[in-house]
Amino acid sequence: MNQNTLDKNPQGLVLFVDMNSFFASCEQQVNYWLRGRPVGVCVYTGKFGCVIAPSIEAKKRGIKLGLRLNEAMQICPDLVPLETHPTRYREFHQKIIKVLRKYCDDVIPKSIDEAVMNLTNYKLVYKDPEKLARQIKTDIRNEAGDWLKCSIGIAPNAFLAKLATDLQKPDGLVKIMPENIDDVLSKLQLTDLPGIADAMALRLRRYGINTPLQLRYTPPEKIRMACHSIVGEHWHYRLNFSEVDMWAHGYKSMQAMRQISRAQRQSLRILEELFTSLCMTLERRMVKQRVFCNEIYFMASYENGFRWGEKIKTGKPVQDGTELMQLIRVRMKKFQEANHCEPIINKEMTAMGITVNAFIPDEMVQLELFENNIRKNTLRRVVYDIKEKFGFEKMIKASELSEEHVLKDVIGFGSVKDLHDDLGNIFD
Repeated sequence: MNQNTLDKNPQGLVLFVDMNSFFASCEQQVNYWLRGRPVGVCVYTGKFGCVIAPSIEAKKRGIKLGLRLNEAMQICPDLVPLETHPTRYREFHQKIIKVLRKYCDDVIPKSIDEAVMNLTNYKLVYKDPEKLARQIKTDIRNEAGDWLKCSIGIAPNAFLAKLATDLQKPDGLVKIMPENIDDVLSKLQLTDLPGIADAMALRLRRYGINTPLQLRYTPPEKIRMACHSIVGEHWHYRLNFSEVDMWAHGYKSMQAMRQISRAQRQSLRILEELFTSLCMTLERRMVKQRVFCNEIYFMASYENGFRWGEKIKTGKPVQDGTELMQLIRVRMKKFQEANHCEPIINKEMTAMGITVNAFIPDEMVQLELFENNIRKNTLRRVVYDIKEKFGFEKMIKASELSEEHVLKDVIGFGSVKDLHDDLGNIFD
C-alpha cells in the first residue's frame, strides 16, 4: 500500500490479534501448576523488582503493570513472581504468526503480542470474518498453546480493529463496522482511543472536540489545527474507515534500556558491564538492519528521582558498539568536569538506556579515505552471521568479556522486527 495515498472508502477488512497477558500466559503454558494462579513476570524477582506482565488472574486481583514487587505482594500475597524468559516468548510468538499465515499472506507483527491480518484481498474467501476469528482462536490453542487466549478485533482498518480488541478482554471478539461505529464511539472517552493520551485529549478539547464521536464528525482540517500536525487529520481518516496504520515502517529508532536492581547497584563493575552490553545490543541490531546511526541519546535515572539525559550528534555515521561507548563517555566526562559532580555511572542508578536514530543505510556510508572501514564493516557482519548461526555466546568481543553475565535478555512489548525477515519470513 502506498503510504502517501489514503483509501477513503470503507472497503478494507482487518483482523487485529492481541494476545492476552502474553508473557504470563506463556509461563502458565509451560508450567501446568501456574495455571489459574496469579502470576507476575518480572525482570528480576528481588524485593523491588518490577512487574512487567501480570497474568489474567493477577489483574483480577489488582496487580497492574509497573508495580514494584513489595507493593504487589501486599495487594496479592499469593502472587507468584517469575523472572522473564524472552526466548520462550519469541518461540510462542513465532508459532502464533505461523497460525495466522495459514489464512493470509499479509500478516504484520506489530509487537511480541500483537499482529494485524489484512484480509482486504480475501473478502471473497472469508465471507464470515467472525467465523474465521473463532477458528483462529481454536488454532492458537491447538497449535501454539492451550492456555493462550487472545482478543480479536474486526474492522475496515487496523486502528479500529485494534480499538475493538480493547473493548472485550480477555478472549474477546468484537466487530466495528459502519453500522455500529457510532454506537461504539458514543460509549468511549477520547483517552480510550489507542494513541490519545491526556495531553492530546486536552488539545482536542480546546477546539471543542470532547468525545470520540465528535472527533469522527469534525472536519479533518480542524483536527489538524487542534493537534498542530497532520497527525490530527489522520484521526479523522481512522474513524471514517481509511487505512493509515497498516504500512510496515522501517526502524525510526532503536532502544536498549535496563532497570537496575539494588544488588547490581552495589558494584561499579557490574554497572559498567551493563553499559557495555547496552551498546553491544544496539550494535547487533544495527548490523542486522544494515544501518548506521547519526544520533545517540543516553538516559540515566537515580534513586533520588533525578534523571540525566544527553543527546549526541555523532559527527559521522556509527554502527560499532565500542564507538558508541566512547562517544557517550566523552559527553559524560565533559558534564562531570563542567559541574564538578560525581560520575554519571554510580551506585545510585536505578535505570539506564540508550537510543540511536537518524539512520542511513550502510551502503550509503561515506567511508573515510585512510581507514580500512570496508574490511571492518564486512567483518562485523560476518561476526553476527556466525553468532546468529551458532549462538551469541560462541564469539564475543574483548569489550564484552566479564566474569559473569550481568545483563538479562529482556524482550519488551514493542517492535519484533528482529524476529522477522522483511515482515514476511520468520527466522528459523
